[in-house]
Amino acid sequence: MPEKTDWEAKVQGLLKSELKKRGVTYAQLVEKLAAVGVTETEPNIRNKLARGKFTAVFLLQCLTAVGALTLRLED
Repeated sequence: MPEKTDWEAKVQGLLKSELKKRGVTYAQLVEKLAAVGVTETEPNIRNKLARGKFTAVFLLQCLTAVGALTLRLED
């Protein structure tokens, strides 16, 4: 299995951080995505986040679904 790049690890950390900050589980994310018209399954979300490989569209869908209005790229 190929190693995660720094970019993949960064985007993975960003999304996981936003979910944790809002106390959103993967199961809740499925529901929130459905509310904005996006169909995903919990295992699919878990796999995408574990790999750290997903589209910018998916990232924006998740951030919108959880109500993130801003995203801080650096501490």
